[in-house]
Formats: sequence, structure tokens, C-alpha cells
Amino acid sequence: MKQVLHIISSPRSESSISKKLGNAIIDQIMAKYPDSVLQKRDLTNPIFPHLEETHINAFFTPAEHRTPEQLESVALSDTVIAELQKADIVVIEAPLYNFSITSTLKSWLDHIARAGVTFRYSENGPEGLVKNKKVYLAFSSGGIYSEGERQAYDFVVPYLKQTLGFMGMTDISVFRAEGLSVPVIQETALQKGIESIVVE
Repeated sequence: MKQVLHIISSPRSESSISKKLGNAIIDQIMAKYPDSVLQKRDLTNPIFPHLEETHINAFFTPAEHRTPEQLESVALSDTVIAELQKADIVVIEAPLYNFSITSTLKSWLDHIARAGVTFRYSENGPEGLVKNKKVYLAFSSGGIYSEGERQAYDFVVPYLKQTLGFMGMTDISVFRAEGLSVPVIQETALQKGIESIVVE
């Protein structure tokens, strides 16, 4: 049995292509591991909060010294980290918005990337503490960013690989529905993305 965490970050509803691609990945995971338990975290409903000073102060205060207000501030971060640590498989929907990730996905990453909890520094340098996870990225974009002159404009996949890898999640597969605004290509972009899905 697998514990599966599904991260939804597009503010669009059912018309979202990254959501359709992410759901296709989930479908294949559930088909391969039919007794799996699925946990969804929709970052758009309710809107996942950006970090504020109260969060940061709480993160850097030892747990035994936190005030009631700080305990409340850190609660959501603790919850989403627990969801991540529990998961065997993580599916992250990541549409390209202005060459980068959505602000809600960035907020989620800010809440889970915590020194001493999901990574630590030692005499040997940084060490990720979230290990033994399989991560699938459902990437969508209006243009083609996997190759060619626009590849340098893709700050989604490299950023997610570096950030997740810093926390110990290095086994990452990327599936792309791209060219969604390019004539002719757009007609088959989603289907090609779905057909590229391979679940390990």
C-alpha cells in the first residue's frame, strides 16, 4: 500500500491542464497500487498563506519555548510537513506562470522548507531529511520549454528539482503538457503529456 500526496496549485478549476495531467498521473498510480491512500492538498481552496513574520519567528523558536500565538502560526506548516513525510509518492501540479511556479506553490515550499525539520546543516554541508519519496511533476505551459530557445525560460522544473532535492527528494519524474497556445501543437499537447506518463 502506498501513501500518495497530491499537491494542486493551479488557480483554475477543471479547465486547468496541469490539473488534468496531475489527475492522469494519480489515475495511473492508483491503477498500479490499487490499495493506496490518497491525500489531496489544494493550495488554492483555501488559498495557502504566504509566510509572514509571525511564521518565521515561530520556526526559529524552539518548540518548548513557543508562545500560544507561535504554536498557532506554526500549525499549518507542521501539518503539511507531516503530510509530506507520511507520503511515499508525491504528485505536484506545476503550471508555468510567467516562467515560474504559482505563488501558492511557492508558499507551500516556504512552509515545508524548514531548517532542522526537512533539512539541516552539518560539518559536511546541507542534508535533506525528507527521503525515500517518489515525486512526479505535472508541468503545463503555453509554449515549448523542454527544448529550443525557450528552454532557458523554464524556471519551474529546475527550481522544483533543486528545492525538493535540497530537502532530500531527488527521485523526480517530469511529465509535460506543453505548447498549449501553439497552433496545431495545442490540439494534442495534453494527450501527449498523458501518454508520456510512466509510473514506477
